[in-house]
Amino acid sequence: MVSDEVLRELSDFIHHEARLCDESRYAEWEALWTDDGHYWVPRAADHDPEKQVSHINDNRRRIHTRIHQLLTGTRHSQVPPSPMRRVISGIVVEDIEGDDYLVGANFMLLELAVQSTHDLHLWGGRTTYRLRREGNRLLMALKKVVLVNADEPVPNLSFLI
Repeated sequence: MVSDEVLRELSDFIHHEARLCDESRYAEWEALWTDDGHYWVPRAADHDPEKQVSHINDNRRRIHTRIHQLLTGTRHSQVPPSPMRRVISGIVVEDIEGDDYLVGANFMLLELAVQSTHDLHLWGGRTTYRLRREGNRLLMALKKVVLVNADEPVPNLSFLI
């Protein structure tokens, strides 16, 4: 569906986005979004956000508010930020629509809850990205994260999953 060069560019973007999340580089992460961005963590893969509550369901303005809270320290559950590292695998271009690429990837994330229990949490799932080419760069129009345990009670998701 795509050239090796384009697949490499999409993969590099996804790995860069993950590193920004892991390193709590919030302002840089926010700069990756389109004006119509949607950051979504549903409670099931086939979830309808209009009818069911999601773990996270942020439009672009809410993404900005989330980042503002993280940057100002009012999100006490992330003071200090959780040390995290994730592994990304299985990156696949699922669809192309004009300048938009729908890309899926599996992930495993280790998060150390240093603010409270010092528990090591293991998060895993599949992320779907809608990456849009605007000018000479890619931006995120969608980040949908379906956790393996999405329909179970989950610990605090105050960090960037």
